[in-house]
Amino acid sequence: MQHPAATAPAPAGTNWAGNLTYRAARLHRPASVAEVQEIVAGSPRVKALGSRHCFNDIADTTADLVSLEDLRGDVVVDLPDGDAPGVAWVPGGMQYGRLLPELARHGYALHNLASLPHITVAGATATGTHGSGNRNGSLSTSVVGLELVRSDGELVTLRAGDADLPGAVVHLGALGVVTRIGLRVQPTFSVRNNVYLGLTWERLTADLDGVADAAYSVSVFTNWHEITSVWVKSRVDELEAAPEEFFGARSATVPTHMLPDTPVENLTEQLGVPGEWHERLPHFQVGFTPSSGEELQSEYFVPRRHAGAAIEALRALAPRIAPLLMVGEIRTVAADELWLSPAYGTDVLALHFTWYRDEAHVRAVLPAIEEALAPCDARPHWGKLFTTGAAELDRLYPRLGDFRALVRRHDPRGAFRNDFLDRTVAAHV
Repeated sequence: MQHPAATAPAPAGTNWAGNLTYRAARLHRPASVAEVQEIVAGSPRVKALGSRHCFNDIADTTADLVSLEDLRGDVVVDLPDGDAPGVAWVPGGMQYGRLLPELARHGYALHNLASLPHITVAGATATGTHGSGNRNGSLSTSVVGLELVRSDGELVTLRAGDADLPGAVVHLGALGVVTRIGLRVQPTFSVRNNVYLGLTWERLTADLDGVADAAYSVSVFTNWHEITSVWVKSRVDELEAAPEEFFGARSATVPTHMLPDTPVENLTEQLGVPGEWHERLPHFQVGFTPSSGEELQSEYFVPRRHAGAAIEALRALAPRIAPLLMVGEIRTVAADELWLSPAYGTDVLALHFTWYRDEAHVRAVLPAIEEALAPCDARPHWGKLFTTGAAELDRLYPRLGDFRALVRRHDPRGAFRNDFLDRTVAAHV
């Protein structure tokens, strides 16, 4: 007997930005892991669908999409003895916006958060989404366990110490449907956010390491002609008070949006007012869920040793970039050992672009950006717009061959294969 969730077809619709209409014939909303197993085992092509906040076709397929929004479950925190960190086991479809208040209410925290809180934990960590901080790894580095349904319908669990886990965390949807994910947690902490105006390119490039290391998390916003603002997020237990001046930039005296002439009501609180980690590390309030995205996004990660050259290369392209750009953002991310993480093996500078939703012109400028950043070994964000091909990605990711072998072991029949994987990592070659 088939479960209703496995047979009721529904239109797949579009991604969050509206620039992609999913091709899947069916969209399923299973309410149990057993239903997920049945759908996956019975589908010729299947992909998991999270918050739809990817700007490319990484989650697209021709047959079946599986949304885990209805796969409910409690957040369970395991607290081992001794000094080992706690682990929060989270349902696969849970968004950070739901998870964060629950963790905070019980005195727990994650080490890092992305700009937007409405994205799913499983989707963000599967694509190497990051946050900011010289000493902070990406969101993916919190992952210490994965429970996933493989293409044969088998439910498997990977935990810390398993040889496959470093290759499976940033998995691009190629290994299975994640039904639960284990995240390393720590005691809660407080953060203040101060915004500074007037930082010059000269001061930034002369002491980029100092700027990035001046606080727990630093974001530099720009239109690539000039730096428009700097958001400096400091742990209260590490810095008693924020300075009035920041590398020559002055402290903002009113709440300031990263986009000119934009209301600030949905932003996290600024002006140095302390708040819990989940109320300050995102740029937007946890309760704020964008209804639609009149934007596109791209992002590239370069080793920190190439940071100055990468910034200068993009400044030279400012006349082409700026007319299409809502805002750019420069952040740092600490190195990790996750095979397909953009920070694999090296501390990186993240160069983010929020574009107006003009896909034809954005796609036309991406090759110029990628060519300019090629000497800097730029790795693209897996969930955003880019044109970098499989051959170049193979050069940039030394463990990509190992990842292909991992995919073939977990998905020998190619059920999770799609155009994106064929075009980028050639997962079944």
